[in-house]
Amino acid sequence: MEFVSEDLLSLLQGRRGHFKLESGHHGDFWLQLETLCLKPREIAGFASRLAAKLDGYKVDVVCGPLVEGAFVALLVSQELGCEFVYTERIVDETREGLYPVVYRLPEALRPAVEGKKVAIANDVINAGSAVCGTFFELESFGVKPVAIGALLAMGGTIGEFAAAHEVPLELLNQMPNNLWTPAECPLCKNGEPLEIVGTS
Repeated sequence: MEFVSEDLLSLLQGRRGHFKLESGHHGDFWLQLETLCLKPREIAGFASRLAAKLDGYKVDVVCGPLVEGAFVALLVSQELGCEFVYTERIVDETREGLYPVVYRLPEALRPAVEGKKVAIANDVINAGSAVCGTFFELESFGVKPVAIGALLAMGGTIGEFAAAHEVPLELLNQMPNNLWTPAECPLCKNGEPLEIVGTS
């Protein structure tokens, strides 16, 4: 595994601040993921490298969480010559605390994963809300993903999740980051303004 490449970072717009992530965690660094697929030819090379890492798992289907993760998953599935499905982000109003968002597989796509070898592919994993939600959604249909893959992991949260659930993790890049629960966040204690951002 490599430390995060400058080529990948050039496709993203990172900034420092005080951010509330989709998972409910707070962090001090944010990548603008919407710009990742702005130049499809450039991201295709990264998707090809991720597909090569997933090739040994004999994947039948690649599943990606909407939005940007699904774009990467689609490119990976094309490289592998297999099927592609996605999960949709849904805010669960009944959930409190961390991970208030769930990911659901559209009903029409459910037969496509049943009894298949499914890999989850994503763009950037931070707290892992999208990937973990997709993992649990697939498990609810009796499908245990054969691997999780991503272009970049920030911090070690997804590694801990993968180890706990005994699923292989394939990453192209990694970088350190700071991630706190709201109660532990030093930026909150310092009174720094909080910005709510998208998935991660």
